[in-house]
Amino acid sequence: MSDLRTQSAVLTAKALTEFAKTKNIDLSIEASDLTLETPPKTEMGDLGIPMFPFAKDFRMGPPAISKEVVSLIKPTNIGTFIAVGPYVNIKFNKETVAETILEKIISEGDDYGKKAPDGISALNGRRVMIEFSSPNTNKPLHLGHLRNDALGESCARIMKNQGAEVFKVNNINNRGVHICKSMLAYKLFHEKNGDTPEKLGLKSDRFVGDCYVEFNNYSKTHPEAEQEAQNMLLAWEKGDKKIHALWEKMNQWAIGGVKKTYARTGVSFDKLYYESETYLKGKEIILKGLENGLFYKEKDGSVWVDLGEIKLDKKVLLRKDGTALYMTQDIGLAVTRHNDWDFNQLVYVVGSEQIYHFTVLFYILQKLGFDWAKRLYHLSYGMVNLPEGKMKSREGTVVDADDLIDELRNGALEEIKAKGREKCVGDAPVVAEKIAIGALHYFLLQNTPTKDMIFNPKESLSFNGNTGPYLQYMGARISSILRKAKEQGIQSARSLSEEERKSAFSLLTDKTEWELIKTLSDFQKVLLKAAENFDPSCVASYLHDVAKSFSRFYHDCPILAAENSVLISARLELAKCTLTVLKNGMNLILVPFLETM
Repeated sequence: MSDLRTQSAVLTAKALTEFAKTKNIDLSIEASDLTLETPPKTEMGDLGIPMFPFAKDFRMGPPAISKEVVSLIKPTNIGTFIAVGPYVNIKFNKETVAETILEKIISEGDDYGKKAPDGISALNGRRVMIEFSSPNTNKPLHLGHLRNDALGESCARIMKNQGAEVFKVNNINNRGVHICKSMLAYKLFHEKNGDTPEKLGLKSDRFVGDCYVEFNNYSKTHPEAEQEAQNMLLAWEKGDKKIHALWEKMNQWAIGGVKKTYARTGVSFDKLYYESETYLKGKEIILKGLENGLFYKEKDGSVWVDLGEIKLDKKVLLRKDGTALYMTQDIGLAVTRHNDWDFNQLVYVVGSEQIYHFTVLFYILQKLGFDWAKRLYHLSYGMVNLPEGKMKSREGTVVDADDLIDELRNGALEEIKAKGREKCVGDAPVVAEKIAIGALHYFLLQNTPTKDMIFNPKESLSFNGNTGPYLQYMGARISSILRKAKEQGIQSARSLSEEERKSAFSLLTDKTEWELIKTLSDFQKVLLKAAENFDPSCVASYLHDVAKSFSRFYHDCPILAAENSVLISARLELAKCTLTVLKNGMNLILVPFLETM
């Protein structure tokens, strides 16, 4: 359909230019100058091109322009061009569209969707580094991290799909007083017993997180605890060997556990950065900027930047004692990363509470003269909580990511058992795990990133409605149809000759068949929009539309029981193409595909 949309735009632009000549107007119009819309009612056509933008040039009303343009377009097998008020609308030739779209999906298979509608992606040649997750090594991943991870991994996959070269990085926050609080609790309550995660039967990052909660409880009755943690941090910064040994041990526990959660959720990185190795790198850059007059020094010796140019106040970059702040660290880290991998865009996946921080960071990097700073982007996302309310790590009310996935998996397993499908699905626990991951990721990605959200575990597991399991169910349903066809020796149109396929596809004229084919044709357009806007919700919403459209088609148009073998083969091919789009799209939003459910 995208090719037909492009052809329609070319013909319309050519007619507009021709019409301009008849009016002695010096105007050359390209297809890219036109806006392509979908008419509100199917009877009005499949594509609409508004003439409003040309009213001033032609000094005519848009409805009059549309009539003149349509009269200049010669008959074509693309479809019929009609004037509908101020629009030039096109009713596509169903036979041509069905053949074009299905042949394209057949030929491209797993690659269908990778090219932009015009065949050239705006992301081609773009080197995108994307930072996401950024866990602290004093606790396991929690629900907030899961949304961050889903956004980062999904955006990376979508951008790569659309032609960008993507490099995924993770900045692990493995130093600071919060880390020392877990270390102090370990020394107070576990060291003398020789406790380890293995000994206590705990996942290693969970054990470290429990220590952090223990410190918080301890500090309520021991006000000196905060200072003790600060003293431990100072000892770490001075290189105390015993403190460093404990720090390394607990970091290994925390990071090891977090990596297991990444593997479980399908999240991966090309490089891990550690704050302990990078937190001092920004100081030299700031001092050089001070020498060049970009920053200024207060009387107490602290270094600041004036933000008046972006209508903000000022920001401290180095304390009076010369120590760095988070802003300083991020400046150094950005420069280090660009030296490591020559990106032309860096995307930070970080919550919306850090909008100010990144506004200032990007401004400072541009002020320092880094050209690539103009392509920095903050993928800001809203808070995610459970129906019970806001979670707090120090109080132990945060929902551990693994506990949440376990809960979803157990719920899916109960559903499989309740329906008596344990033998049908094969390895029921494995299938239940994939349903849980699909439910989780789809729910986290179905809303635009900026929206706050309440994650409802029970709702996310529904096999009906706008959920991941619904997509998985529809994929499994189509797979079942294809298996039955194979068992009965029925072949899809793919096995026919080119002429036979063309004849078969010409039979796909039912309303639900037509709507499904048009929906499948939009895949490339949706992926490009998602990539350009860093918004996987476009893909999630689209796949739900595909699943619903197939359900209507399947209800209205029998596949294996169609009236003749040619129509059976055509509808079977339409089902196969639908499955291709579902599988390709589900992978991009981290929803595992299942052949049986």
